[in-house]
Amino acid sequence: MDAEAWLTDERRLISSGAWTPPAQRRAERRARELTFDEYAAAWLESRKVHGRALADRTRDHYTDLLDRYISPTFGDVALSDITPEMVDKWYELCAVGRPTTQAHAYSLLKTILGTAATGKPRPLIPFNPADIRGAGTASRAKKVRPATTQELAVIIDAMPERRRLMVALAAWSALRFGELTELRRFDIDLKHSVIKVRRGVVRVREATEDGGSHMVRKVKSPKSEAGVRDVPVPPHLLPEIRDHLLRFTAPGRDGLLFPGQHGNHLSTSAFYGRVSTVDPQGAIIRNGHGYYEARRLAGREDLRFHDLRHTGLTNAATVGATLAELMQLAGHSTASAALRYQHASRDRLQDLAERLSQMAEGGAE
Repeated sequence: MDAEAWLTDERRLISSGAWTPPAQRRAERRARELTFDEYAAAWLESRKVHGRALADRTRDHYTDLLDRYISPTFGDVALSDITPEMVDKWYELCAVGRPTTQAHAYSLLKTILGTAATGKPRPLIPFNPADIRGAGTASRAKKVRPATTQELAVIIDAMPERRRLMVALAAWSALRFGELTELRRFDIDLKHSVIKVRRGVVRVREATEDGGSHMVRKVKSPKSEAGVRDVPVPPHLLPEIRDHLLRFTAPGRDGLLFPGQHGNHLSTSAFYGRVSTVDPQGAIIRNGHGYYEARRLAGREDLRFHDLRHTGLTNAATVGATLAELMQLAGHSTASAALRYQHASRDRLQDLAERLSQMAEGGAE
C-alpha cells in the first residue's frame, strides 16, 4: 500500500511536469534545513587544496572572514534561501574602504556556495548565487617602492646589533619574517654559502578549554614544495653571518639564529619596537627602537618588513635573474606569484634604452 501511494505521488508529479529525482528532492529539503553557518563549518573541516588540508594560517584567515564579514549576514540563513540579490547587497556593504578584505571575503563566500552548488553526490543548491564579475579581485592599494641601498644601509645601522643580519637577509636573500625567525645553526651552510629554508613560524589561533581562543606560534613546513629551498647568500654577507653566529645565535646545533628574549622565537613586537615620539619642533619626547624607528630614520616609514622581499627580488631582477631564478629565490610555485614582487628599476630601464640606441647606431653604420 505504501508503495502504491508513493507511485501515485510520483505519477502526479510527472503529469504536472514538476517531477525531479527523489535524491534531488532530498538534497533540496536538506538545503532548506541547513543554514550557511552549519555548512561553512563542515566545509572548513573537510576542505582540501591539492589533496592537503588547509594550512593553519589559511584556516584562521577564513574563520576570521566568516566571523567578521560573512556570518553576520548569512549565518542563520538556509542555503537554499540565499539569492543573488542578497549577495549583491551584502557585497556593497562589506568591508567598505578595504578592497582587499572585501575581495577576500567575497571569494570565500563564492567558493563555499560554489561547493554547495556542485557538491557530491548531489548539489544542495541549484546554482551559485555569488556571481559578481571581478568582485574576487582587488588592485593593489599600496604600490611598494623598494628600498634603495642607501636607505637599507641606514635601516641596518639603526637596528640593534643582534637584529641587523635579519634585515640584511630579508633584503638581499628575500627571506620572510617567519622563515628568518625559525632559522637554526644547522640551517646555515657556510661551506656552500647557502641558507636551507625548511620551516617557518606562523601565528595561529588555538582553542582554549573554556571555549575561547588565543594566538600561539607554531613551526610548520612551507605550504608548497617550492618553499623548501636552498637560498644562496651574497658573499658580502658571509662575514656578518660568521660574526652573528659567534655573538648572538643561541647555543647548540639547533640554536635559533635570531632568538627572542628568553631563547624562544622572536616576537614581532620585540622586533618592530616603536617609533620615536616627536614634538612639533622636531625634538624627541620619547626615544624609539627596533625596525619602526630604523625605517623612520631612513625616511621610509611606509616600508613594511615584508617589502624588503620586494627589494631583494627587484635587485636580483636588475642584475639579470630570470623568472625561474626569481621563483626559486622567493620560494614561489607559480610565475604569477613571483611577478607580484618584481619592480622595474629606473636605472635598469635607462641602461636598456642606451643599449637600444647603441644597437640602432650600430645598424646605421
